[in-house]
Amino acid sequence: MSYVGPDFDPPGPRRSRRGPMTVAVAALVPGALVGWLVWQAVGDSGGGGSTSATSTTSAGAPGASSAAPGSASAAARTPSASGTDDGKPPSSTFSGPATPAASDLPAAAGPLKGKVVVIDPGHNPGNFQHSADINRKVNIGTNWKECDTTGTSTNAGYTEARFTLDVARRLRTLLQQEGATVKFTQDGDRSWGPCVDERARIGNDAHADAVVSIHADGSAAGNRGFHVILPASVHSGGADTRAIVAPSRDLGERIAGNFVRDTGSAPSNYIGGGTGLDVRSDLGGLNLSTVPKVFIECGNMRDSKDAALLTSGAWRQKAARGISEGIVSFLHG
Repeated sequence: MSYVGPDFDPPGPRRSRRGPMTVAVAALVPGALVGWLVWQAVGDSGGGGSTSATSTTSAGAPGASSAAPGSASAAARTPSASGTDDGKPPSSTFSGPATPAASDLPAAAGPLKGKVVVIDPGHNPGNFQHSADINRKVNIGTNWKECDTTGTSTNAGYTEARFTLDVARRLRTLLQQEGATVKFTQDGDRSWGPCVDERARIGNDAHADAVVSIHADGSAAGNRGFHVILPASVHSGGADTRAIVAPSRDLGERIAGNFVRDTGSAPSNYIGGGTGLDVRSDLGGLNLSTVPKVFIECGNMRDSKDAALLTSGAWRQKAARGISEGIVSFLHG
């Protein structure tokens, strides 16, 4: 996601954060990074080619490249109707959700039978056509912010909204195979939005056992890797995250560890100090949540090496698997 807009202001100063899962993640991530280094050396046929690790850069305010350019054509911004978007230019029309709504699909018998997971594909392909609607201010507890943003895109025009829907649909399939009931905040089935407060409310109303909001960053070239955003302890106005801070960190740490292992991607070199974790108090989707919730920035769309991964269908399947395995681990306890 771009850091310009309602939920995407540059993060403030970060405190040292340590929780009960830190040791577990510390044990998991280095082992996974060995695999990442081997993968970097030999290349990955599904990841857009071999890349080299990038040294840490001084990023300043993340999201130097913000929302997808307003001059991009509707065709370039319209999501593929396929649940396995291959990054190729889509047709000029969008026929609706690729699959039936999750509520229309029976949950399979599996270890997550009875568990509810809400997936929040960041932004909406139609947001750029509804600037007045998405610019409307909503209360996020700590202050007021715009309803939503258009999101970012690769330099070639592959939009964050297309990326998030594709990964979300792949993730839904994997979780349903585990027996979970999966709900979406949007599935390309509405013309814009929902607003960030409604996105939080959908998870709350579903009494979700876990909520994951999927994004991709719009930072400067050279900034690479993924990071998981955790809710800070907020108690202001209609926001009270105190009860979900600990379980959300558990969820986020499990997703981060599995994401490294399954994708071969390294944690962000510009946010989180190499941990792949970041704590934010300025995101309405987290502030207003009453159930365990995290965001994941799967990579930086404005970096050519990350973009090669994000536009690969094979890599997006790995990303969905990493997120799924993190959720399954969290829900198993």
